[in-house]
Amino acid sequence: MRNRPALELPRRPVVLDGGMGRELRFRNVPVPETIWSAHALLAAPDTVVEIHRDFIAAGADIITTNTYGVIRADLETEGIAHRFDELNRLACRLAAEAAGGAETSVWIAGSLPPLQGSYRPDRVGSFEEIVPLYREQAALLAPHVDLLLCETMSSAAEARAAAVAACETGRPVWVSWTLHEDRSGRLRSGETIDAAVDALAGLPVTGLLANCCAPESITAAMPMLVRSGASRIGGYANTFLPVPEDWSLDGPGEADGLLALRDDLGPEAYARHAERWLAAGASVVGGCCGTRPSHIARLHALVHPAGENGRKPEPTENANP
Repeated sequence: MRNRPALELPRRPVVLDGGMGRELRFRNVPVPETIWSAHALLAAPDTVVEIHRDFIAAGADIITTNTYGVIRADLETEGIAHRFDELNRLACRLAAEAAGGAETSVWIAGSLPPLQGSYRPDRVGSFEEIVPLYREQAALLAPHVDLLLCETMSSAAEARAAAVAACETGRPVWVSWTLHEDRSGRLRSGETIDAAVDALAGLPVTGLLANCCAPESITAAMPMLVRSGASRIGGYANTFLPVPEDWSLDGPGEADGLLALRDDLGPEAYARHAERWLAAGASVVGGCCGTRPSHIARLHALVHPAGENGRKPEPTENANP
């Protein structure tokens, strides 16, 4: 287990960090499309720590392990599946280094990602197929993190599989769904938030969020998330242009590959969306792909309008993506 006392989140709304993958690109780290997390852990560990620290300096209460792209099947295609355990533990170690060990109140969330590609409910796979894979990764992360975050879940079934495995570790578990581009507040699978919440029945999930979708979609979903009654409710949007339904990170089509960013979601504009989430009852706000330390600093200011916690945000890059 982690060599630090058990932490408690403050009662006030808390701030998640921003996106790691696109931030690596902003800092000129060359990252392969499919194994970007693994490559960064091996080729640029100091930059991974630096990004974690910059998000903390900006005011993040929770940072997320760089394990979103550490997926056994993807590592197999590159011939490094034998390093799966090592990479997960390394990601935890780098996050702990950035968080300052026992001398900080910053939480570390262990990222459990989609296993067959982001935003693709049609590729999720069966419960029996993916639960063992989530169990493997959750067991590696759990001793080193404060909570497990099942994130960017595109369907109710995907989220339940990840949550079942995560809950078996005894760590707190949050589930975060990615939402449809029609901005209805539905999941990318077309399912409602209510149906997705029902699919988690019987599991001790304490946080329900939406992430890696348009902020407008999170605004639409927030009343339904609040209605769930979970202990923590929140959202962390991306700054992407709409994602095609058949998008693939490594696909051959013109719409595939690296997604383009919107030009209307700088820190101030993004914060206006987060204000709506907080007004609707959110207790967790943060950023996903394309959000930078300057975005997180602005969210920190929303949660601490007078700087009452004594932490002064210190964004370290140009505010414009």
